Amino acid sequence: MAGLLALAMAGFITVLTEALPAGVLPAMSADLGVSEALVGQLVTLYAIGSLATAIPLTIATQGWRRRPLLLIAVGGFAVVNLVTALSTSYALTLAARFLAGVFAGLLWALLSGFATRMVPEHLKGRAIAVAMVGIPLALSLGIPAGTFLGNVVGWRVAFGIMSGLTLILIGWVLAKVPDFPGQAAERRLPVAAVFMLPGIRPVLFVTLAFALAQNLLYTYIAPFVVPAGLARAIDVVLLVFGTAALAGIWITGVLIDRWLRALVLASTVLFAVAAAALGLWGDVAAVVYAGVGLWGLSYGGIATLLQTALRHAAGDAGDVAQSMIVTVWNIAIAGGGLAGGIVLETAGVAVMPWLLVALLVPTLLVAWQAKRHGFPPAAPRV
Repeated sequence: MAGLLALAMAGFITVLTEALPAGVLPAMSADLGVSEALVGQLVTLYAIGSLATAIPLTIATQGWRRRPLLLIAVGGFAVVNLVTALSTSYALTLAARFLAGVFAGLLWALLSGFATRMVPEHLKGRAIAVAMVGIPLALSLGIPAGTFLGNVVGWRVAFGIMSGLTLILIGWVLAKVPDFPGQAAERRLPVAAVFMLPGIRPVLFVTLAFALAQNLLYTYIAPFVVPAGLARAIDVVLLVFGTAALAGIWITGVLIDRWLRALVLASTVLFAVAAAALGLWGDVAAVVYAGVGLWGLSYGGIATLLQTALRHAAGDAGDVAQSMIVTVWNIAIAGGGLAGGIVLETAGVAVMPWLLVALLVPTLLVAWQAKRHGFPPAAPRV
C-alpha cells in the first residue's frame, strides 16, 4: 500500500503541475509581463509535451529498469517546477512547461504498469484504482488549495512547494516502490501491432470521446453555471464535483476486479443522464448541483477503468498501450478547450450539454459492443 500511495502522490503532483497556472493566471501574467491568454498557453504547452512524446519515449525506454525510469520522470518535475518558480522569462517558462508535459507523458505510461506488478492477479484493478486516486484528489483538493496558496503567498512559492514535495516523493519511491526489469527485446511489439490488438481500438475510442466530453464541460464550467445564478459559487460547484469523484473512485476500487464492464457502461450512462438534465434544466441551481454530482461520480473512476481495460487487452505490450491512452487523453484535453471555445463563442453555453450527449451516445454503443475484447464481462485471467 505504501508503494501504491507513492504512485498516487506522483499522479497528484502531475495533475497539480498541469493545472496550477490556470488558477494563478492573473498573477503569472503580471509577473512575466505577458497577457493572460499567453499564460494560458502554459497549460497548452504542457499537453503538447505529453502528446508529442509519450509514445516515442515509452518505446525507447521499454528495456529500461522501471524504478530508475520512474525516478527520472518524478525528478524531472522537481527540476521543471523549480525552474518555473525562479524564471523571469516567459520563453524559459514555456520551455519548462513543455518539458513538464514530457515527464508527465512518461510517468502516466508507467504508473498502471507499476501498480499491476506490485500485487497479485486478482487485485490488479484495485491496485490501479489506488495508484490513480491522486487524480480526483488533485482536482477536488490540490488545485483549489494550490490556487489559494498561490494567491496568498505568490505563485512562485506554490511552484517551489511542489518542487519540494517532489523531492520528498523521490525518497518515498526509493524506500517503498520495488524495482522491476524492462521488457526483453524479443517480447516487444511495434506500435502498429499493439494498436491492432483486439480490444485496443474500442478502449481508445471510449477514452477519447469520454475525455473530450469531460474536458468540454470542466474547462468551461464557470460560464456554464451562470444561468443558474451560481457564478459566485463556482468553488462550491467544483467541490461537489470533486467529492463525487472521490466517491466514484472508491466504488471503482471496490468493484473493478469483478465488474469492470458494468462500471464503464454505468459511468457513461450517468454522465449522459447528467448532461441531459443540465441541458433541460441548466438554469435551476438544484439541478446543476445534482447534475455535477452525477458527472463527478461518473468521472471519478473512469481513468482507472480505461487503463485497466487497456492493460488487459494489451497484455505484455501494456506500457506501449498506456502511452497511447496518454496521447489520446491529451488530444481530448486540447480538443475540449478548442471545441468548447468555438461552441461558447458561436452557439452559446446552452448547446454544451447536448454536445456532450452527442459524444456519449456513441461512446456507450462502442463500449457495449466491445463485449468480447476491450470491455469483457469479467476481467481476463492470465
